[in-house]
Amino acid sequence: MQRHFNVNGYCDPKLHYMVDLSGRLQKVKAMVDAGEYFVINRARQYGKTTLLMALEKYLRDDYLVLSLDFQMLSFDSFEKEEKFVASFSNELLEYSDQMPERIKTELEKFVRNSDGQNSLYFLFKTLNMWCRETEKRMVLMIDEVDSASNNQVFLDFLSQLRGYYLKRRKTVTFQSVILAGVYDIKTIRMKIRPEEEHKYNSPWNIAADFLVDMSFSAEDIAGMLVEYESDHHSGMDVLQMAQRIYDYTSGYPYLVSRLCKIMDEYLPMEVENENWQERWTQAGLLEAVKILTGEVSPLFDSLTNKMKEYPELRQLIYRLLFQGQSIVFNPDDYEIRMALMFGFVKIKDGFVLIANRIFETRLYNMFLTMPEAQNSEISLEASREKNQFLKNGDLNVRVILEKFVHCFHELYGDQNQRFLEEDGRRYFLLYLKPIINGTGNYYIEAQTRNQERTDIIVDYHGKQYVIEMKIWRGNAYHTRGEKQLLSYLEYYDLKEGYMISFCFNKKKEIGVKEMTFGDRVLIEAVV
Repeated sequence: MQRHFNVNGYCDPKLHYMVDLSGRLQKVKAMVDAGEYFVINRARQYGKTTLLMALEKYLRDDYLVLSLDFQMLSFDSFEKEEKFVASFSNELLEYSDQMPERIKTELEKFVRNSDGQNSLYFLFKTLNMWCRETEKRMVLMIDEVDSASNNQVFLDFLSQLRGYYLKRRKTVTFQSVILAGVYDIKTIRMKIRPEEEHKYNSPWNIAADFLVDMSFSAEDIAGMLVEYESDHHSGMDVLQMAQRIYDYTSGYPYLVSRLCKIMDEYLPMEVENENWQERWTQAGLLEAVKILTGEVSPLFDSLTNKMKEYPELRQLIYRLLFQGQSIVFNPDDYEIRMALMFGFVKIKDGFVLIANRIFETRLYNMFLTMPEAQNSEISLEASREKNQFLKNGDLNVRVILEKFVHCFHELYGDQNQRFLEEDGRRYFLLYLKPIINGTGNYYIEAQTRNQERTDIIVDYHGKQYVIEMKIWRGNAYHTRGEKQLLSYLEYYDLKEGYMISFCFNKKKEIGVKEMTFGDRVLIEAVV
């Protein structure tokens, strides 16, 4: 059976193209060998289940591994202690061929007495009896613990695990316990309802930090593509393609696999001569990015729902996207911790950044396609003028800048400096989006996203355009901006670049001008 790229459920190396997990498995096994209890706390579709499935096989020679999934338990199972004990015991019976007969008998009793006198106390007495009588040390792994984390029964279950952990020098118990989910069990308050604040203190304060990097590096992606190449011989430049995929995804596992799957299965090609090279090129990747950022998926639905559920999270993301604020990482900041937990952001050099270009584009689109944004005067004006901005199928960015300057001045020319600083760039994106919508994409160059300067990279019909948006801070700063933009043109091998300067000088000359630097041209619009 031919392997393929997988984005549904866990990955199996016999069926799917996937990165080599051996290095990560070695690190996790070292934690298990040390007897640590910990949580694999990562955002949705970040490879948690795949890692657990691979870990179960990896540990099998040295340990008896009990791998459970709380998604298999109904909501009703967590409402009462008796039912939880019965349901948990029933899942454990999947390992009946590896347990002593009397342990099996006790667990079967718990299953039958779901409405009787079952208790966590007696369940754990049975589990510890099993730990004493088995030849191999036991490891308990539970996936999707989020399914239960806002229930008192689950907290009581954690308390039992903690209690036996603390006295394990006297009593034989699990060698290691591994929980996996989105919400950090150590800070369980993020999942508890406000009226239940008495449950805030999690008993899982025994957990070791899980520092294994589960994101994919460019080298990881290249290894996966090498395996693909050995089967398909597409002729792609593996290292270059791996780096480009990483640039868009920052190694988010689902996004990496999804882009590869789109390029492999969804993009059109010349059927007669099977020109695979058309897919695995920069143009093919840009097309795949456009498809991905326009998809409906559980991951993107989760991002949207979290923004609705947590208004403070929404405000943090807005500040990062549109106001260019440099937000310093503060581990005590509830909003930042929440954004990290859900995978919205990452920390780099002590600052909070949007996690990857794909998320950034999707989040920009979410804000820019809200009814109040789509119906804004400047967005409607761009929609009416859309046909003017194409020249032989390519974007005519100079005309876009000219029309934007005129339109912005007519609509917002009397606004104050604060308006320009906080909203000017948002209004340009509102103007740009309906022009490229359906055909092109854009993203913000992470290194330039700040309160003074933001560079937009526009992808349209396989071509790229660099547009720098900046707040005027004097001639010296302006000159530095020109040099930076020229360096970007060299990096992207472009001959023409664009600038929008939001200027507060009352004597400013509003309009568009052209400057030549050697064989490159900069076109600047002043607003």
